[in-house]
Amino acid sequence: MQEKAQFILRRSIQLSIGALLLVPSIARQTAWSQKAVAKGAQDYTHNVDPFIGVDWGGNTFVGSAIPFGLVKVGPDMETFDGRRSGFGYSSNGVVLGFSHLHLSGAQGKYGNILVAPVTGPLDLNDIKTPRADEVAKVGYYAANLTRYQVKAELTSSRRVGFHRYTFPASQQAHVTINVASALGLGKGWEDQTFLGAEIHLTSNHEAQGIARFTGGWNRGGEYRVFYYMILDTPAAATQTWTGNTLSASTDATVGASTPIGASFDFTTKPNQVIQAKVGISFLSAEQAKQNVQQEVPAWNFAAVRNAATALWNTELAKLTLSGESISQRRQLYTAMYHIMLMPTDRTGENPDWQSTEPYYDDYYCIWDTYRTSSPLLTLISPDRQRDMIRSLIDIYRHTGYMPDARSGNDNGRTQGGSNANVVIADAYVKGLKDIDYETAFAAMVHDAEVPPADPQKEGRGGLKDYNEKGYVTLADERSGSRTAEYSYNDFAISEVACGLGKTKEAALYAGRTHNFEHLWDKDMTVEGFKGFLRPRNPDGTWAPPYLVVRGTWPDFFYEGDIWTYSIYAPQDMRRLIEMAGGDEMFVHRLDNIFLRRHFDVTNEPGFLIPVLYNYAGRPDKTADIVHLLLEKAFMDNRAGIPGNDDSGAMSSWLIFSTLGIFPVAGQDVYLISTPSIPEASLALGNGKKLRIVAKNLDADGLNRYVQSATLNGDDLPTSWFRHAQIKDGATLTLTMGSAPSTWGKTMPPPSMSDPNFSLCAGSPPPSHRTN
Repeated sequence: MQEKAQFILRRSIQLSIGALLLVPSIARQTAWSQKAVAKGAQDYTHNVDPFIGVDWGGNTFVGSAIPFGLVKVGPDMETFDGRRSGFGYSSNGVVLGFSHLHLSGAQGKYGNILVAPVTGPLDLNDIKTPRADEVAKVGYYAANLTRYQVKAELTSSRRVGFHRYTFPASQQAHVTINVASALGLGKGWEDQTFLGAEIHLTSNHEAQGIARFTGGWNRGGEYRVFYYMILDTPAAATQTWTGNTLSASTDATVGASTPIGASFDFTTKPNQVIQAKVGISFLSAEQAKQNVQQEVPAWNFAAVRNAATALWNTELAKLTLSGESISQRRQLYTAMYHIMLMPTDRTGENPDWQSTEPYYDDYYCIWDTYRTSSPLLTLISPDRQRDMIRSLIDIYRHTGYMPDARSGNDNGRTQGGSNANVVIADAYVKGLKDIDYETAFAAMVHDAEVPPADPQKEGRGGLKDYNEKGYVTLADERSGSRTAEYSYNDFAISEVACGLGKTKEAALYAGRTHNFEHLWDKDMTVEGFKGFLRPRNPDGTWAPPYLVVRGTWPDFFYEGDIWTYSIYAPQDMRRLIEMAGGDEMFVHRLDNIFLRRHFDVTNEPGFLIPVLYNYAGRPDKTADIVHLLLEKAFMDNRAGIPGNDDSGAMSSWLIFSTLGIFPVAGQDVYLISTPSIPEASLALGNGKKLRIVAKNLDADGLNRYVQSATLNGDDLPTSWFRHAQIKDGATLTLTMGSAPSTWGKTMPPPSMSDPNFSLCAGSPPPSHRTN
């Protein structure tokens, strides 16, 4: 999602062939946990390793959070050479403290309200410590802070971080709270800026106030973090600081760029435990206090941790495996964990408008997640996906646009198309209920027709040229990737229009779905292959071919190249294959992409490429590539994710690819690749299961080719199936062999150019169309 220059440690792997909306109290959560234990429920959380993906640019969150929780409390660190982590964690270096808001799989935002235990003289410019004996589990983090000889432990509820510190004997022990700290503070284009804060010590064991920030990767406006901290032990003394000056004052206020915080000071005995609860709110400090009182009323750290574990077990139980390796089990359950860390459920915490609709923030970004994360949640957590979509629609009602990205309660930035359109269409054609599709359609049309004031913030840039000329010209940035994505966005709009009975609008947007062809230069030849997307000048003439490997904001392609975007037309792969020279030439082109290392497994634009062989009648080659990518790009260690996890986008790609099916986002179609596990099941939201059985599968992956398939006992000769065939529960049985077969070669997946194509083929019956 973010530019490579922004990630010093990002690994660029180029491969070749060879919950609850509200948690009212811990008492209730503990009851659930005890009930689960009493029933002997399986503990799936021990399969999760939160350290998977922390290195080499995966940027995955380490700390405690519940599914989609507002609070993600975890360590903020800097390396031993003084470079501060952009997402919080670092495998080497020192701990600066524990902050309460983080992203996962991305960086450039948050790191707010930093709490740190300290022993010895308090030096405000030198609060940092190495750590040892580090433990990260679902809903729990612990480490020994060796400089201070303090054991730190963290757990959390939805809006509260719970800290437990075990101190040594010390005449100078402190629990500090740094209100001005944040990740990525600076003066750069994508840096955060501290605007000011207040802290009020309302007793010898309580602090509350507000911290104000702006900016970050999404270049959002001001966001305000209200906090309330309460300790279980009265302090012997308290201090506040502004700048570098400590004071006995109980109140402090600063403006921009001035440090501010407080210290609760103690004389501790050996192994004395001091606990702190920190409530976070975006409404008020009083609301932050109420969050603590409602969600964590007691001082029972174990109960809070057990409740978080129970919530995660409920989510992780939606995936069951049989015959998997230990590594596969660790990877897949960790992937399930990662996809449920973002976006964040902020229902009841919206500072900008009042609404009875769900409210989610930290869509970071839909450009990443629409391809795999959204379709996965539609399968296993349809109620959660429904609520997210309702939040997108409500954001449109109050801001004018559905976001492509949103963080800090503000839209921004838009990297490609208006891909919330695809999310809406995906839900619609799969029959998600209780969504206001009429308003959703109005939001989609607004994207397609109303140029935004700031096209990096929201909406479609270059829209005037796109709608008048049929393509975006070099007068606007990212004109190639935008044109390709807008074409598919318009297909999504036409699907929903057709299903809602809006025939005129359906025809209008269906007519734009081939706009990508206006940038197709049939004579452009690269490495022996003819036909690629090429820039056009504002006057319509051809500009020189764009051959940069991976562009960024001002370029023709965003985070991709001609090999990636020239074959992105999931609405009509039959037509694109014809333009590229037919099935055989298209297969050669795909081979060349992998052989010449044009495929970038580290980023989302190419997610669909490995399974595109299915459209040209070669599912065996899909099997080869998917098997290779899983074997070489994904592991169960700290470098186990090949690029930014991007809010679980990479993790959801891993889940689908390991199970052997892959969604065509925005359509009711799943493509079959090759399963890597003998048997797996996904629990569907209606109590049914999708069971995938791979007969004759061997541990080495030699029997990776499908010989035959059945779906619910009926012969399945195609390398694809529709959502309607599995939505009420299904068993997909794949018989595997060591050599390619004729299976799946005769009828490719649907395309608009098919003689019998129907735009409304995937639309649900009328009963699914309304609220």
